[in-house]
Amino acid sequence: MTIRAVVRGVGHYLPERVVPNSEFEATIDTSDEWIRSRSGIERRHFAAEGQTTSDMATRAAQAALAQAGLVPDDIDAIIVATSTADLTFPSAATMVQARLGMTRGFAYDMQAVCAGFVFALANANALILSAQARRVLVIGAETFSRLMDWNDRTTSVLFGDGAGALVLEGQEGMGDSTDRGILSLDLNSDGRHKDILYVDGGVSTGTTGHLRMMGKEVFRHAVEKLADTAHTALEKAGLTGGDVDWIVPHQANIRIIEATAKRMQVPMDRVIVTVQDHGNTSAASIPLALSVGVARGQIKPGDLIVAEAIGGGLAWGSVVLRW
Repeated sequence: MTIRAVVRGVGHYLPERVVPNSEFEATIDTSDEWIRSRSGIERRHFAAEGQTTSDMATRAAQAALAQAGLVPDDIDAIIVATSTADLTFPSAATMVQARLGMTRGFAYDMQAVCAGFVFALANANALILSAQARRVLVIGAETFSRLMDWNDRTTSVLFGDGAGALVLEGQEGMGDSTDRGILSLDLNSDGRHKDILYVDGGVSTGTTGHLRMMGKEVFRHAVEKLADTAHTALEKAGLTGGDVDWIVPHQANIRIIEATAKRMQVPMDRVIVTVQDHGNTSAASIPLALSVGVARGQIKPGDLIVAEAIGGGLAWGSVVLRW
């Protein structure tokens, strides 16, 4: 008998405010055409004044629980992947726990920037396989709009806010690649590349800071590392790119998504793409894309999925799971 962490439910939440590319034209030197051609982004959502990461995470969690047919006290643990928690402490996850009315279990945050959701899935998988938890609510949620330098046209147009959530449950499997659930994971980081993607604030500066990015360098690392980590995770599961039904990539830039799919020799009609509607929502982008893929009728039970992401650190990784 093999225990697998199987997806029981998925859900997402997006703030009401939709910001089209044209909205930036009045304040910075840019255009809808410039943004679309370089990123594929057409619009994104921004959190309302006073709306926090934990607010959005809670809404996504409620949607995932509803789809799973579960209530908060059916959950043993909550992991929130975020770089934009409401406060330095306590964790956004404990705030979600309280808002859900969950009176048992434990909750904590995971910070690996845009790769955070993959790292959080790895943590949840380990909790389930070690019998520390049977059901884990894994959430990616971000309010990156609050980290933007609105005078920087190269970064301010790329990011958006939102949240996505999965409920993982331990279930018995056969121990081979036909099992449902998480089949393999691959995690990596390299702190030597800190300066190509970071926020210039924090406890050391006494400021929130703004996101800073060397776009060309990030692009180069992303295409190479995302394809490599996906291949590694597939090899661990005894699978190949030809077995993949859907790639669900971190939704940062359409050019990165296309180049990574090409290196993996997977056609774009087998890639879930939401970047045009959401922009880069960092740790929220993969669960958002999974939830949208299910809602669209693209992702179906039994489908083999590879999700991969890279973010500041640099930190990157991938997961292979059967839906």
